Amino acid sequence: MTTRRRFTLTQYLIEQRRRFPSASGDFNALVLDVALACKAIARSVAFGELTGVLGNPVVDVATSLNVQGEEQKRLDVISNEYFTQMTEWGGHLAGMASEEMDEPYQIPDTLQRGKYMLVFDPLDGSSNIDVNVTVGSIFSILRAPQEVIDSGRDVVEADFLQPGAQQLAAGYALYGPTTMLVLTVGNGVAGFTLDPNLGQFMLTHPNMTVPEDTQEFAINASNSRFWEAPVKRYVDECLAGKTGPRGKDFNMRWIASMVAEAHRILMRGGVFMYPRDNRPPPNDAAHRLPPGGDLLGSGPAQVRTPGNPGRLRLLYEANPVGMLIEQAGGRASTGREPMLKVRPSGLHQRIGLVFGSKNEVERIERYHAEPQAFKDERNPLFAERSLFRD
Repeated sequence: MTTRRRFTLTQYLIEQRRRFPSASGDFNALVLDVALACKAIARSVAFGELTGVLGNPVVDVATSLNVQGEEQKRLDVISNEYFTQMTEWGGHLAGMASEEMDEPYQIPDTLQRGKYMLVFDPLDGSSNIDVNVTVGSIFSILRAPQEVIDSGRDVVEADFLQPGAQQLAAGYALYGPTTMLVLTVGNGVAGFTLDPNLGQFMLTHPNMTVPEDTQEFAINASNSRFWEAPVKRYVDECLAGKTGPRGKDFNMRWIASMVAEAHRILMRGGVFMYPRDNRPPPNDAAHRLPPGGDLLGSGPAQVRTPGNPGRLRLLYEANPVGMLIEQAGGRASTGREPMLKVRPSGLHQRIGLVFGSKNEVERIERYHAEPQAFKDERNPLFAERSLFRD
């Protein structure tokens, strides 16, 4: 019996580099550094409480909050250190930004600086780590502005505020029953499985694609009272099943770990929704408006919009996942516009995200674009009663 030869991540990157004969190899080296950080995190996740890495990062302190106003787990901090320490030394980066750091991370003056920038969520879904739910890391690689490359100056927040369409690469690592690395370098999506015997990521899922149609959706139904009318309309139609306007039954999934949700959709299709809604926005740095800016992330020209602009972070969650999904033939959107066209207004900006099977996401976009006849579709039996209606 012959054994099928599998490519390592290194071999895959070399093959992709052949598309760019003048490439120096710095990009490949950076991706491999990121992969090494993911291997280290996978090992920490696998040992779990055996090494005491679960729980809060500071002993005897009940709560430690990051810039998002979220409780940091000890493993959040460890994962962030793996990313910074394993990528700063190679001379490929001008700077980094992370969910766990308020400001951009500067490459030490004693180390060489490069032409790329790395943004990442070191441990997505960490709130579930203590119940052994699949978690992961999400990352994106950007080109540093030429002025930063030429001068070698420290990076600032504005350097990272690039639309998702300008990403050079994006990916995530999945720490589940097996450890996987899913990557795009702008030429489709490939999935790699960590071989624990070799310590190598091996290509196991070449050319991952998202089916255009699906009968599966994921949304946190506990927020339904806050949904905008187009989202409520879409979900109600799915729940109506064969007897409803869609004429088919749908299944609903919700893992509360976006990496796991994205991976399921890349493997078998589906649509994920974490849309903007009518809840008050959290009081954190991710929701602070820039001067003259808006909460939708499309720049000063937009009108400030009340309510919650979304919960997911644009630069290191929505954009990298959006690039992966679109490279796999799916679609990623805010519900109102393509995700990868949104111009960021802040390092930790939050945003609503809808992604997955193309035809379903486009349907949700159509519902948002239709006239305001759907502004309030609640059943009149459950509407507020008043003699003083507008």
